[in-house]
Amino acid sequence: MIIDCHGHYTTAPKSLEAFRQKQIDGLKDTKLSPAKNSLQISDDQIREGIEGAQLRIQRERGTDLTIFSPRAGGMAHHIGNAKTSALWTDICNELIHRVCTLYPQNFIGVCQLPQSPGVRPDNCIAELERCVNEYGFIGCNLNPDPSGGYWTDPPLTDKWWYPLYEKMVELDVPAMVHVSSSCNPAFHFTGAHYINGDTTAFMQFITSNLFKDFPTLRFVIPHGGGAVPYHWGRYRGLAQDMGKPTLQEHLLGNVYFDTCVYHQAGIDLLTRVIPADNILFASEIVGAVKGIDPETGYYYDDTRRYLDAVTTLSAADKEKIFNGNVRKVYPRLAKRG
Repeated sequence: MIIDCHGHYTTAPKSLEAFRQKQIDGLKDTKLSPAKNSLQISDDQIREGIEGAQLRIQRERGTDLTIFSPRAGGMAHHIGNAKTSALWTDICNELIHRVCTLYPQNFIGVCQLPQSPGVRPDNCIAELERCVNEYGFIGCNLNPDPSGGYWTDPPLTDKWWYPLYEKMVELDVPAMVHVSSSCNPAFHFTGAHYINGDTTAFMQFITSNLFKDFPTLRFVIPHGGGAVPYHWGRYRGLAQDMGKPTLQEHLLGNVYFDTCVYHQAGIDLLTRVIPADNILFASEIVGAVKGIDPETGYYYDDTRRYLDAVTTLSAADKEKIFNGNVRKVYPRLAKRG
């Protein structure tokens, strides 16, 4: 079985986007604010978007199950306030639940959190509990920068975040560290802000003793870890200069990386530098890069093809990456069967 740990609902009906625009308009004029029940999306509309995209690609590329969450760029926690984020998050998570209910063999849910700049992460606990206990979701996406490119909240290792981590440990769910859209014009959101977020989170983990406080807390850093594999020697050296344990001892019992890396050389590097026990298969379909690579004739995001071509991994290691590791990181998958 091949499990893709990183998929987003990027093919939601256009009415969802229209509702969001009305919500944004309502920030200037409350008379324009839409009620939740004004958004009407049928099961057939959901099927239309999923079957022509994510489900079709699953079948074509031979993957079986996708861990599915709301569109990352659409979280946009910097818009409005905590009330804005709470309503938007509720709607987005409910749609993920509906997709997973319609296609239980193909998708399993991970939730967006109702984050907002300057609002304590405690505010996210009720939604996380709801999604895990009522919807059967198996994890969450955690935005390390709700400000959208300005990094106004404390680092992920600050005790500001601890109440949320305590709940994650209690529920035995991991978080994928995933920023959202950037409102800072200096940072393109998928090409720069995403990679910055991945890299920044890893460096924050290095500088802290977070996993001494939370030995069972687990994070997935997407997009192959950003700059991390390429600069592994730098991070090893920095940890050494700080008097930290080796990265293997300090972080790799708690931090994992996905395979959303869109060329063969990048996957080859990832699998040579990061232990196979810490890599989870992912493709991010339908995500940031949708085109065909003219150098290969295949889609950039066909990440299974790259892994199949890696010659330095044993069959047992590839099985871990495709299946075993994700079950370790997302133990609630076992309840699915």
